[in-house]
Amino acid sequence: MTRLPDAFRRVPLAHRGLHDMDDARPENSRASVCAAVAAGYGIEIDLQPSRDGRPMVFHDYDLGRLTPEHGPLRERDAAELAKIPLAGRNEGIPDLPEILELVAGRVPLLVELKDQHGQMGDTDGTLEHATARALDGYGGPVAVMSFNPSMVARMATLAPDVPRGIVTCDFSVAHWPQLLPETRTRLRGIPDYEACGAQFVSHQFQDLQTPRIAALHAGGAMILSWTVRSAADERVAREVADNITFEGYLPEIPA
Repeated sequence: MTRLPDAFRRVPLAHRGLHDMDDARPENSRASVCAAVAAGYGIEIDLQPSRDGRPMVFHDYDLGRLTPEHGPLRERDAAELAKIPLAGRNEGIPDLPEILELVAGRVPLLVELKDQHGQMGDTDGTLEHATARALDGYGGPVAVMSFNPSMVARMATLAPDVPRGIVTCDFSVAHWPQLLPETRTRLRGIPDYEACGAQFVSHQFQDLQTPRIAALHAGGAMILSWTVRSAADERVAREVADNITFEGYLPEIPA
């Protein structure tokens, strides 16, 4: 298993890029990625699949919050998505190869594959295969992760040399109403970490003080924390976490 690069421990990760709508930098945009690189921050991005199987850099399943269009992203081809402007900017939705070219190995890149199953089960593999193809040959510090352990396990097979982790949280019913109660209970215990060959978890900031996180950390897992939104919260997070995913302020970058 490839070792997770030390940069993921040292450099704070800008959540969906260094986005700021007041400066016309939407989340998961080329502008937010370039701003993070220029500032020296690492980057976290999200992936959803287009209808023709391209890994598009976009958080939501639906286009409505972030573009003038509506409906599921995965019902549009990549070429069409590239022409749909992101809110606040005349810039279409990028795909993963474009972002890899922009980053070019200069900062660590953390890639989250969004669940495509609905109940965190086995998917058809479209997004995983597309991600593995895009990352093949990329020379910079990169890692993949997902809330869905089945997707992480598939990435272990498709891209064994790419470090991988699981995104985790308390799976409250308020934030995860679509999940079955038994699924929420199971995932809360992070039972798939070892089976996935994971090297890290990216865990909810408000839920870091749990026995399972402590046990994983003691066993050598790197603990990342999402989403930290102030220097005060960062100080609390770093009592447990090795690094943070942040937005809304500018954390210090250790020398």
